Amino acid sequence: MNKTVFNRLETLLKQQGVPFVVLRHQPVFTSEAAAAVRGTSLSSGAKALVCKVDDQFVLFVLPADRKLDSKRVRQALGSRSLRFATAEELLSLTGLAPGAVPPFGRLFQLPVYCDAHLAANERINFNAGDHSISVTMRYADYVQVENPTLGAFTA
Repeated sequence: MNKTVFNRLETLLKQQGVPFVVLRHQPVFTSEAAAAVRGTSLSSGAKALVCKVDDQFVLFVLPADRKLDSKRVRQALGSRSLRFATAEELLSLTGLAPGAVPPFGRLFQLPVYCDAHLAANERINFNAGDHSISVTMRYADYVQVENPTLGAFTA
């Protein structure tokens, strides 16, 4: 049986012994709508963006109230080019639509770069493979499980 991204994420977090809360809600398609339906701050949203850096796809995780800074990313990674994955590329890489990708690149064999500003939140919130499923967990647990490369990637 083909497990959904949410099922794979849930299994991973349970195997790691990490506490998390699942919230099922109406479908949301913006970070602002997600924060509103969750009753959380926009800055605690862990926005996951799949980008192509030079010839490799990677996952950037940043607070939902911030924007990816392409100049900072290129400087930090020593890369020449950076662009967002197209909807078709995203579907091919993750099986998901834009806005549904959780901040766990390991589920898709993608390297993960997390903006250090996300650490300002004790708890983070994110869509978990579906526009109508959110997960809340401690930021420290996220970093422990995912082990992303931390850096300054936002403006």
